[in-house]
Amino acid sequence: MVALLAISGSALVISGLTKMLKEQVALSQSDSIKDWQIFCQQMRFELSGTKLDRVEQNFLYVTKDKKLRFGFMSDDFRKTDDKGQGYQPMLYDIKAAKIQATKNLITIRIDFNQGGERTFIYQFPEDT
Repeated sequence: MVALLAISGSALVISGLTKMLKEQVALSQSDSIKDWQIFCQQMRFELSGTKLDRVEQNFLYVTKDKKLRFGFMSDDFRKTDDKGQGYQPMLYDIKAAKIQATKNLITIRIDFNQGGERTFIYQFPEDT
């Protein structure tokens, strides 16, 4: 009887821990979705009204009021001035990022440490 009580208690504990783990995984996935949405909004805001200068060595260079640079460094995607000074992280926990440009269209592919890849695409207006 004691053995059955111990087994059923263990089963209840394991069931509760499994449910808690499932909830934590779902929460962390929703946080990464929110982080990605915020990143996309920030990038669209930062790039609005800018002129595409170039994509070089996996960095995006643009000009607004001043020259800016966007790109992957260590484990985050950040905004700096054109010389790489001034650290403003925009997205954390990144394994790699690749920036490509075709005419006025840029594509930023980001691989996350937790797994998964997302792509940001932005079309700069044609030069007038």
